[in-house]
Amino acid sequence: MHPAPAPLPTAVTSRRREPVTRTTYLVVGTGWRAEPYLRLAAMLPDRFGVTGIVAHSDASQERARRDWGVPVHADLDAALAAERPDFVVLSVPWPVTPVLVRRLVALGLPVLTETPPAPDLEGLHALWAEVGASGLVQVAEQYALMPLDAARLALVADGVIGTPSSVLVSSTHLYHAVAMMRSYLRVGVDGPVEVVGRAYGGTLVDPLTPAGWTYDDEPKPAQNILAAVDFGQGRVGRYDFTDNQWWNPLRPDHLLVRGSAGEIADTSVVHLADPTTPVTSRLERVSTGVGMDYQGLELTHLTFEGRVVWRNDFLGAGLTDDDLGVAVLLDRTGAWVREGGDGPYPLREACQDHAVGMAIERAVATGETVRVERQPWA
Repeated sequence: MHPAPAPLPTAVTSRRREPVTRTTYLVVGTGWRAEPYLRLAAMLPDRFGVTGIVAHSDASQERARRDWGVPVHADLDAALAAERPDFVVLSVPWPVTPVLVRRLVALGLPVLTETPPAPDLEGLHALWAEVGASGLVQVAEQYALMPLDAARLALVADGVIGTPSSVLVSSTHLYHAVAMMRSYLRVGVDGPVEVVGRAYGGTLVDPLTPAGWTYDDEPKPAQNILAAVDFGQGRVGRYDFTDNQWWNPLRPDHLLVRGSAGEIADTSVVHLADPTTPVTSRLERVSTGVGMDYQGLELTHLTFEGRVVWRNDFLGAGLTDDDLGVAVLLDRTGAWVREGGDGPYPLREACQDHAVGMAIERAVATGETVRVERQPWA
């Protein structure tokens, strides 16, 4: 997950009118990938609650107490003994993730783990063999839940552009991009999948990094990776990612999904109004706090041709698009714990997307076509 660093906000109350069930979770880890979960609980206390934070070093424990004002524990057992959450959020280094997932599943606790669930294909296979059948593991993948992508996916599901056949993702990297491809193309995890890819050199000014503005307008070497992911049955994902594209404002996000009866290019939608009338319409963002509106700056909904195709269920917090995606992820994970079902992004999907993401890397490194055969989680 890519972070949106921010200071601890003042708690606000959601303006959602219908009754909601509060979701609680324990956060294991204190790095930047843990921050969204802690921030959302502070901003939406009627929707989310952090039962505690597990931090191992003295410095991280002290920092967590100071920044978040929730119980901090030195180990997992103490945290679970103090209060049992709906589920546990794991935000720890890649090699540690599978170890803690296994431990929590053995305790019968639902898990939402950061991406990826294991570092390599061997680790994915081992993790799946041990916990796959438990049905207790979800993985944190919020990109398809962010407002614009959720709205575009709603149009695809409504058949506005017919049957989708290709999607270009130029925004985030590897397994995240593969997850978006599968969402738009409505592809499962059965496989097989074939990947070709290549890296290209070039230069690019890099004015913004996670550390802030660089104040440097000199071009630097920047690698651009292009890949094609063939999911079979005429469905192809195209991958286009440039170094530091998450942060660099000179390489904004792009998405193009093409279907049998039209296409969506970013916020522009071409489709047929009738058999002889192609039309171009736009997805429109509607926000408060613009001009003479004094409600505060906040995205409220997205529309397409006069109808609402996405609505903000977390009004009152002024969330960024990324935080809105994480809020939906947490909300749906809570519903999954209470009601069952597949959940927002189950382990089998995360395993498949990471396997294909690693295939992109191998294809670029070798210059060969890489085939991902049907995997155990299919």
